Order: sequence, then C-alpha cells, then structure tokens
Amino acid sequence: MALSIQVSAADLAGTRFAVSPLAETISGLQQLARPDPNPGAKGWIRWAREQLADRPLRLPATWPLLVSGRPAWPQFLLPAPATTRTTIDDDLRAMRTTAPQDVTESLHRVFGDDLPPAARELAAAPTERLDVVAAELREAHDRLVLPHWPRIQALLETDIAHRAAQLASGGAALLFAGLHRDLVWSDGRLTVLTDQRHDAAAHGGLVLLPVALGADRVIVKRNTTTWTTLRYPCRGIASLTAALAQAPTSDSTVRLLGLSKAALLRALTSPATTSDLAREMGTTPSAVAQHLAVLRANGLVNRQRHGRRVIYATTPLAVALLHAGQQQPMSRSPGR
Repeated sequence: MALSIQVSAADLAGTRFAVSPLAETISGLQQLARPDPNPGAKGWIRWAREQLADRPLRLPATWPLLVSGRPAWPQFLLPAPATTRTTIDDDLRAMRTTAPQDVTESLHRVFGDDLPPAARELAAAPTERLDVVAAELREAHDRLVLPHWPRIQALLETDIAHRAAQLASGGAALLFAGLHRDLVWSDGRLTVLTDQRHDAAAHGGLVLLPVALGADRVIVKRNTTTWTTLRYPCRGIASLTAALAQAPTSDSTVRLLGLSKAALLRALTSPATTSDLAREMGTTPSAVAQHLAVLRANGLVNRQRHGRRVIYATTPLAVALLHAGQQQPMSRSPGR
C-alpha cells in the first residue's frame, strides 16, 4: 500500500527542514520498546537500557499513548516544529497548547471509542493532563537524549546540509530520491510506501524532519499543525553508535598522528562542533581548533557551517585510516 501526497509548486516553495529534540525523545522511547529496534541506533539503545536498568523511568501518562501495540499513536504529541531548530521547551510548549477538541479527536482516531485508562484521563481533562505528559517527556529527554544531544544535533544538521545541497543541484527529484528507499517523487506527487493507503495534500509545505533515534522508515504525520510532517532516518546514524562505543584508538594511528589528534579523529566519527569536542575531551576549544586545522589541512576532516555553528566530521580518507589501524597484522608462521 502507499500514501500519496500532492505537492503543488507553492507547497514545494514552503517545504523546509527542521530539527526536533522532542522527535528524538519520542522516537527513542518507541525504539526501546521494540523487540527489533533500528540496528543503526544500537549504541544509544544499549546505553539507554543500561541507564534505565540502574534507575527506571516512570511514564504512566505517556508510555501507554506511545507504546500501545497499535499502528498509530496520537499525533498531537509531536507538533511540527515552528522553526528550523527548536528546543525541547519549544516543542513541549507547542504540544501543551493543543486544543482540547484536537486532543480528544486524535485519541479516538488512534484508540477508537473504548479509550484505555491513560487516554481516557487525558480526554477528560486535556489541559491538566497535557502538563503531566509534558513533564514526563521532559524527564525522558533530560535523562536519555540530552547527554548526547550535541552529537545528535550535529548529525541531524549535517544530514540537512547534505539534503540542501541535493535540492540545490538536482531539485525535488534528487532530494526525495535520496531521502529513503520508500519515497518516490513523480509529477508533483510524493508517494510513500507504507501500511496506510490514502491521498493527502501538503497543506502549505512539508516539514522534513531527520531523526537519529527512530525506525528505519518514513513516517508521515498530517494532523500536527497546518504542515504535513515527514520524518525520515538521517544519514550516518552508525557514526553515533561508533562514538558511544568509545572504541580505543589503535597504536598505529597514534604513532602517525599523535595521541591528541588520533583521539580527536576517533571522536569525529560522529560530527561535532569545536565546543562539543573540547567538552568531551576535557581540553580547551583553542587547543581543539589547532588540532582540527592540522587535520583539515591534511584532508582528514571537513567542516560545514550551520548558522553560527561550525560542524566538523571525518573525511573518507580519515575513515579509511581508522579502519586500517584497527586491522590486526597477519601472523607469521613459526620459524619465518
């Protein structure tokens, strides 16, 4: 089956990208509940489960809404971001302002007439219960997403820069062809291969939302705001797993680059800013900047500007160097 979205010229002109901490929080919680989570996020999932084993996270008002065994969940929990880069406070404020009627209608679309207890309580007192849900989601964000948010945000912004370059060089056809294998763009219509089957309109433009901690599929939300939101898995998710794994840097790479530059190169398997790297490595931004300048001059690191932020990442040459350093030398036969 397929979902077909009609995108007019005006809709295409209004299409934009956005980054949402709340999207990562909700997606991460849903991944933790899945028996077969996205392998690309396995590093974060392993870390999160260890954290929750030591100190469980109680979400009585929110968990039954997000993880119910149904194919859908209430769309008002994740409003379309109003700007390109929102904070968790922005996202939760928008969620709490959902009109009571919209809350009730969304709950019935998902659960039918026989609402489960958490949904029934929310429908009975939308304003008060949305505050409770917001508080639970804020705690989930602070415990599970915030510790890695600089890495995740850099990864998302790097993905957006790549997509923007595709749009500039090849238009909508190249952009949508590269977003995900389940997307097809043709004659002003975007077709999403999904378990849903109906037609829709973009309603003023699409909000394209890359997600690092979500499932490996495209998710379309049509009733979040006036915009249709399309969430897709961002590029380079495996690099986040590599960064969380804290793999040691090989001796050969250290001998070639020196300890500081080798550690920096390993850290940059997941994109980051100078400040992020300095905080992670326990040094000053100026010291990191000096090492980055040397690595960049030798083709091992590149950089991209996103507003006032400059994000660094490894080049293919650096990745090859790190992989080569991890390989064990061939053993020689006795007597040779």
